[in-house]
Amino acid sequence: MLEQADLKKKVSKEEFHKQFSLAQRKLMELQKTLWDAGVPVVIVFEGWDASGKGSMIEKLVSRLDPRNFKVYRTKAPTPEEQFRPFLWRFATKIPGKGRMAIFDRSWYGRVLIERVDKLLKKKQWGMAYHELKCFERQLADDGYVIIKFWLHISKKEQKKRFKECEKDKFQSWKIEKEDWRHHKQYKKYYQAVEEMLEKTSTAWAPWTVVESTDRHFQTLKIFNTIIESCLKGLDQKQKRKASDQVPSTTTEKITAHTHPHILDKVNLKLKLSGKKYENELNNHQNRLRELELAIYNRRVPVVVVYEGWDAAGKGGNIKRLVNRLDPRGYEVIPISAPNQEEKIHPYLWRFWNQIPKAGHINIFDRSWYGRVLVERVEGFCQEYEWRRAYQEINEFEESLANYGTVLVKFWLHISEKEQLRRFKERDTTDYKRWKLTEEDWRNRGKWSDYEETVLDMLERTSTTYAPWIIVESEDKNWARVKSLKALCAAIEKKLDGK
Repeated sequence: MLEQADLKKKVSKEEFHKQFSLAQRKLMELQKTLWDAGVPVVIVFEGWDASGKGSMIEKLVSRLDPRNFKVYRTKAPTPEEQFRPFLWRFATKIPGKGRMAIFDRSWYGRVLIERVDKLLKKKQWGMAYHELKCFERQLADDGYVIIKFWLHISKKEQKKRFKECEKDKFQSWKIEKEDWRHHKQYKKYYQAVEEMLEKTSTAWAPWTVVESTDRHFQTLKIFNTIIESCLKGLDQKQKRKASDQVPSTTTEKITAHTHPHILDKVNLKLKLSGKKYENELNNHQNRLRELELAIYNRRVPVVVVYEGWDAAGKGGNIKRLVNRLDPRGYEVIPISAPNQEEKIHPYLWRFWNQIPKAGHINIFDRSWYGRVLVERVEGFCQEYEWRRAYQEINEFEESLANYGTVLVKFWLHISEKEQLRRFKERDTTDYKRWKLTEEDWRNRGKWSDYEETVLDMLERTSTTYAPWIIVESEDKNWARVKSLKALCAAIEKKLDGK
C-alpha cells in the first residue's frame, strides 16, 4: 500500500482554509448526531515518528465536545499491563455507545515496535495478526466505526523534521536517541508496516494511508475520511435498526436435539462420601494451596468458570475450592445482569475488565456464557448477537490461552428431578429460602429450552485450549472433589509445560 502513496500531494493555503473550517463544523455536528444515535467511534493514529500524529489529534479534538471523547497515548506496557494479555489494556478502553476514543498509537505496536525491536519472538507477534482482526471485527459487528490512519512520510522527510525539531528549544525534548535509532531502522519498519497494512486492512476496519509531507493535505484527508466513515456508520446503524424490527422466525421455538447427546451420557449416580470424601477434599485443597503459590512465583494467570443449572451447587463448590487459598491471590466474581455502563459497551467489555493479572486466580460464578444461555432463551439480546457470540467467546478465550492463562470451565449438571427436590428443600428450610426466587421457578418451566441451549454451548465452545468439563453434581461431595482435582490437574499441566 505504501508504494501507491504520492508524497508530493499538496493543497494550497487558500484552499485549505476554505475546506478546513467547513470540515470542522461538519465534524462537530456529527459528534452530536453520533451521540444521539448511540454510534461509537474508534480512531487509530499510527505512523512514522514526526509524521504529525500529535498535531493532527490536537486539530481533531479542538472543536469537539470534550465530554464525549477520550485520547489515549500508547507507550510501552507498564508492569501491570504486562501481567495481562496484550489486548487487555485496549479492550478495557473501548468507548461506550455514542462516545469516541482516539488512540495515539495502538494495539498495532505488537506487530511494529515489538516485532522490529525483537521484544517478542516471531511466533508471538505472528499470532497477533489473528487476534487483532478478531478484536476489530467484534467491534464492527457491534456497530463501532473503526478508522485507522497510517501517517506516511519518507525517510528523508523524517530526518529533516527531526533536525528542525532539535533546533527548536520548545520542541527539542521530543526527539530522543530512540527516535534516531528507529530512523536508522526505517527500511525494517517499512517492511513491517507493509505487512501490517496488508494483513489487517479489512472491510470492517480498513487502513487509510495519509500522505503527510504537506500538512494541509494531511489534515484535510484525515478530516474528510473521518466524516465519510462516520456518515457510513450512521447509515449502517439505521439499516441494522430496521432489520432488528423484523420479527424473528428462528427463535420462535428452540429446536430439540432428537438424537442422544452428551448430557444423556452423564452418570449422575456417581457418589463420594464418608472418610474418602474428607480425605480427597483435604488432599486436593492442600494441593491447590501449593499450586496457588507456584502460579504466583511463575506468573501464571488462572481463570475458572462455573456454569450450571439453578441449584446445581455452584456456590458450595466454589466455597470448597477456595477454602485453603490465600485470599490475596484469588477473587470470586459473581455475574448478574449488566448495569447501564456495561450495556453501552461491547458484551465482552465487562469480562475483559475482570481478567486476573498473571499469578492470580479469578473464579467466575456464571460468566460470559450468559449471552448464549439466559439471554438467548429469555430474548434479552437479538438473535444475531447470540449467534455471533459463540465465535466471539472462542476468540476471547483464545486470547487468554495465547497469553498462557489456565482456563478451566465447569458445567455442573443435575437432573430435572433433582433440581425440583432441591427447590422444595430450599422452600421449606428457613436459612435456604432466600436462595429460591420466582425467577428460578420460571426458568425451571423452560428446562427443555435451556437444555438445548446448553448443548449448543457445549458443542460450539469446547475447544482444545478451553474445553468444557461436565461435573456430575447430583452428589455434591463428588462434584466438589472432581472440580478440585480437575483444576489442580490443569494447573499442574501448565506448570510442567511452561
